[in-house]
Amino acid sequence: MHCHIPAARRGPLIWLIPSLWTLGLGLWGLARQDSVWRDEAATWQVAGRSTGEIVDMLGNVDAVHGLYYLLMHGLFEVFGASTTTLRLPSVLAVAAAAACVAVIGRRLAGFWAGLGGGLALALLPAVQFYLQEGRPYALVAAGAGLSTLLLVSLLSEVPGTGRSGRRAWPRWTAYAVAVLVCALLNWLSLLVLPAHAATLWWVRAGRGVWLRWAAYGACAVAGALPLVLFSRSQSDQVSWIPPLTWHMMIGPAILLAVGGVCALADRPRAGRLSATAVGLPLLAVPQLGLIGISLVQPLFLDRYVLFSMVGLALLIGAGLAAAVGAARPLFPRGAGLLVPGAIGISVLALLPVELGKRAPASRVDDVLAVAGEVARLGRPGDAVVFVPAARRDTALVSPEAFAGLADVALERSPVASATLKGEEADPARIREALLGRSRVLLVTDAAKVAKPSGAARDAAKAAVLKERFTVVEDRQVRGRRVTVYERRQGVSAK
Repeated sequence: MHCHIPAARRGPLIWLIPSLWTLGLGLWGLARQDSVWRDEAATWQVAGRSTGEIVDMLGNVDAVHGLYYLLMHGLFEVFGASTTTLRLPSVLAVAAAAACVAVIGRRLAGFWAGLGGGLALALLPAVQFYLQEGRPYALVAAGAGLSTLLLVSLLSEVPGTGRSGRRAWPRWTAYAVAVLVCALLNWLSLLVLPAHAATLWWVRAGRGVWLRWAAYGACAVAGALPLVLFSRSQSDQVSWIPPLTWHMMIGPAILLAVGGVCALADRPRAGRLSATAVGLPLLAVPQLGLIGISLVQPLFLDRYVLFSMVGLALLIGAGLAAAVGAARPLFPRGAGLLVPGAIGISVLALLPVELGKRAPASRVDDVLAVAGEVARLGRPGDAVVFVPAARRDTALVSPEAFAGLADVALERSPVASATLKGEEADPARIREALLGRSRVLLVTDAAKVAKPSGAARDAAKAAVLKERFTVVEDRQVRGRRVTVYERRQGVSAK
């Protein structure tokens, strides 16, 4: 079946259909059964602070996410704190990235490449996870899609001349701004620059294009450099990331294999601007670059290079377009059904993944569920302690559930201390405070996800509770645990 959509209408449809498709997938189950996990809880509690309080905190922790926190603060101020406000920016960002993929694919490999790639992006399992995530990674993917679209428009404007036109400077400026904003959201997104350099090399760009790309790219790097250098002083935040292992590279190997197969179907040629020339470097260079960086300092987390999925989606679109072209001589009336058919089959095949990503169990814990248990079990005047201290996030996100409870270990609140979890008293004072209570609620991790804490303060909490108190209730829900302790009969407070 030939596509009978008038050419004048194909322009808007090529990006509108993938955008609406992605928006629908993102809105489906957006609340995730009213669950919020620990990473999103950080966004939630920081966004609820004033601008000055956020800036103060960034001097101590999470400077790498500063721009994102300020953005979410503005959205919380205007629309209120909710799971919709928390996650909708990511949904809209992936929808924008899908539109970029569609436009790039249409320009480089035809209508079906654009439509197929744009529809495929939101179905990729990694994208499914961060599509509904209150963190900045989807926004980075949108920025990478935009910067790549701008580069493609500049490279294809004057084919074969090596020049990008006299009036290209606004787009080069927009390119630099897009790269810079992405870097301010997550500076590892600067790996998009070597990916684009590989594209320039592949298409044998002229000297003028190389110089412009280098100049505007250098401006973006220079703008992000202060954040990069300053955030390095907060590197303890990523000290929990394990060293790179062969097992961790299975995922990237599969992605590169899929991308390679699609690239072969596109029949790329050196010197020609194609979906492969753009998509394969965008997929491969960030993945391989992060692996290389992780050999020096462990940083290998797929979310840091989520934007590389834009390249994979572009390659998938090119592969689908090649399949349509191959099928057309055999099935001239039905070849056009191949792309929607493939997308439909993918939706059904990935349905378990789609449902799983929208369930609370897809995340390691749920700070709202445990807050509900605290509200049910707690009594006015009870003490509450958190092990580790970072589990205080549930009280920061749901303070009403902790009304009437005394956080006896806390010496300075997160806002007062300009930190994420606050500052706790020394072990001796924590012990003394607990001994003065007859009933204590301990909020910690569920047994299946708990890790030993080496902090002296946490050891003091555990020792007092074990020596002087008895467990009367114990509830585990969605990765968190609430244990109620009462002082043993006949045991004094001293």
